Amino acid sequence: MEAFLTSTLLVAIAEIGDKTQLLSFVLAARLRRPGPIIAGILVATIANHALAGSIGAWLAHLAGPGVMRWVTGLLFIGFGLWALHPDALDEDPKIHHAGAFVTTLVAFFLAEMGDKTQLATVALAARFDSLVAVVLGTTLGMMLANVPAVIIGDKLAARLPLKAIRLVAAGLFILTGALTLMGWPA
Repeated sequence: MEAFLTSTLLVAIAEIGDKTQLLSFVLAARLRRPGPIIAGILVATIANHALAGSIGAWLAHLAGPGVMRWVTGLLFIGFGLWALHPDALDEDPKIHHAGAFVTTLVAFFLAEMGDKTQLATVALAARFDSLVAVVLGTTLGMMLANVPAVIIGDKLAARLPLKAIRLVAAGLFILTGALTLMGWPA
């Protein structure tokens, strides 16, 4: 349960203001089909985070617990510092002729590659010996941050205190990193 709750909380907060959340706003505004967009985000996130989590679990077994404690602790601190920098959507997503679902699936999967929430999923899976709980938690966190973005769109973005949310996300990542380095929980 700890792996699930930690994964959900960290990713939900870190995703606010992230480039994939910005992508959700753009897709919602351009495609105006919330159901297929949300389904595309869900499928893309499950696929992306299952891959990332599998890599994290594999690395944890490969390197051993002592090494992974330091690696994941330092990664979480790095994510905290990364979270302080606001993301921007680099380019306008291309609308695929197959419709809103396929456009969202492809755009979201690719945008998540190398993103801090994907790398956090790698680190969380390496930290916790519970791949399913981590993938379910990170996926839920992504959905908690992105479904409102799709439904409410730009109106929500203008009202959220994004700087304060980034600071909270950074603090949570750094705290998680410090606790990991100290070996808590044992």
